[in-house]
Amino acid sequence: MFAWIAGNLGTLVIGLVLLGFVAAIIVSVRRQKKKGKHPSCGGNCGSCPMGGACHREE
Repeated sequence: MFAWIAGNLGTLVIGLVLLGFVAAIIVSVRRQKKKGKHPSCGGNCGSCPMGGACHREE
């Protein structure tokens, strides 16, 4: 078991780093959604064909 871990240490470290990045992205998107922001747009509805249909009126 330890020989396998030692032989694949580089792959495991890179996999854990990538998993950390994905988790950080998911947390960021969830926080933005709770604040009412949409991660897919910049919030500039003036140039958007859906102009204001996706954001709540404040």
